[in-house]
Amino acid sequence: MAEKIIEVDHVTMKFNLMEEKVDTLKEYIVKLIKGKLMYNEFVALKDVSFSIEKGEAFGLVGFNGAGKSTMLKVLAGVLKPTEGQVIVRGNIAPLIEVGAGFDPELTAMENVFLNGAILGHNKAFLQEHFNAIIDFAELRDFINVPVKNFSSGMYSRLGFAIATEVRPDILIVDEVLSVGDYQFQQKCEQRITQMMEAGTTIILVSHDIHTVEKICNTVAWLEHGKLRDIGEAGRICNEYQKH
Repeated sequence: MAEKIIEVDHVTMKFNLMEEKVDTLKEYIVKLIKGKLMYNEFVALKDVSFSIEKGEAFGLVGFNGAGKSTMLKVLAGVLKPTEGQVIVRGNIAPLIEVGAGFDPELTAMENVFLNGAILGHNKAFLQEHFNAIIDFAELRDFINVPVKNFSSGMYSRLGFAIATEVRPDILIVDEVLSVGDYQFQQKCEQRITQMMEAGTTIILVSHDIHTVEKICNTVAWLEHGKLRDIGEAGRICNEYQKH
């Protein structure tokens, strides 16, 4: 029986959204004291359950607002679910947002060490792997440039290179393969395939349904925060494209 590396058990995620805009801290405090802060409850995920097997490539699909990014943040431990629980057996390298884990004022070289440290790598390891990271990201000519001057594609390339230089137990990828040119996307797909062959579990979110179908074994379809369907990638992707 395959080992479950992630278990999502009846997860619900709720947010309180302010009904009206508050422009200043003073206004916020005054309304808070007077009890006039009004909220609307927004349910981003509702009673979602599934499991992911070790070494599996697992896809998440759904239209905008379906809850995909919220689910990724719950899986990565960025958000704690309002109800239910998530069990993760292994270390995670999350590529959830372009530029996450970077300081825009620092150079590419400095951000390799900063972002690498956030992912749990020590300085000696990052020094040893620095050239491989920069070369994979194709940023050799930009190592001394502050990343605030980078395009979103350059951000993604650097983040992907750092996160995948060491093989994490679980790699979470959110739309990063849709940024950059076709040639680099092919490089990313090849590296993901190599990681899967080495036993890394991949969780992929992409609006490119063909990429999801090509890479993933299993796909979960989220709709309005609920799990609409889950199963073999080809079947789910085919049904999803009909809507």
